[in-house]
Amino acid sequence: MPSGEYLRYVALGDSQTEGLGDGDDTVGLRGFADRFAEHLAALNPGLRYANLAVRGHTAGQVRTEQLGPALALRPDLATVVAGVNDLLRPRYGAAEVAGHLEEMFAALTDAGTHVVTLTFPDVAKIAPLARPVRSRVFDLNTRIRAAAARHGVTVAETGRQAVTTDPRLWTADRLHASALGHERIAAALAQAVRLPGSDDAWTLPLPPQRVPAGRQAAAAELRWAAAHLGPWLGRRLRGRSSGDGRTAKRPRLLPVHATPDSAADTGQRPSP
Repeated sequence: MPSGEYLRYVALGDSQTEGLGDGDDTVGLRGFADRFAEHLAALNPGLRYANLAVRGHTAGQVRTEQLGPALALRPDLATVVAGVNDLLRPRYGAAEVAGHLEEMFAALTDAGTHVVTLTFPDVAKIAPLARPVRSRVFDLNTRIRAAAARHGVTVAETGRQAVTTDPRLWTADRLHASALGHERIAAALAQAVRLPGSDDAWTLPLPPQRVPAGRQAAAAELRWAAAHLGPWLGRRLRGRSSGDGRTAKRPRLLPVHATPDSAADTGQRPSP
């Protein structure tokens, strides 16, 4: 299908696709999927868009909870981005995670959907304390590329561009993209599907800035671990997730700039 003629776009994934880091739960989340939908709608105002992503979801949860509803919406375009919540956990099964992703690729492409995914940047360059999972990221990227090739899935290679590890593209927690980061991801997706007017400007480096070194860098790492890594590990140990009690923010296909108008569309389950 010509890239300007998509009619139904559905986004599946976790917190990145939901839009954490770009807005907040008070003013609303935007995120790369919303921004990508805006690129699409600029070419085709008749586009309808749904976002089924829920923060904290593993690849398995995305497959079991989001794939069925996505297929029911009969999208002609879908983004599938998941796996980071898996590779950060102590018990990580690379083949299992890649298998969940491939099942989604297969089911959606078999239904006639153009599927787009992306690769992940080097986490050690974003958060040095995350170096132990660096090899997992590289391996998952390799598995994503292979599964995508088997099913005709388009890959936006955000994992291969140096700019994607610039701290300005990430929030203070270093797990979620900033508004600028989400903007760059959306532009990468637009280029990957060859939207008219898209280009590789998203790969360009930002202006140089002073980078902390020595004791300053070490102190920054300790502050990050206390403020963000510690609470994240605490939730894992208690068997809790940031997505507990949440549903998709946009489960129905709506015009891009339409506001979801029911409790189920807000991302928070209604009170009993």
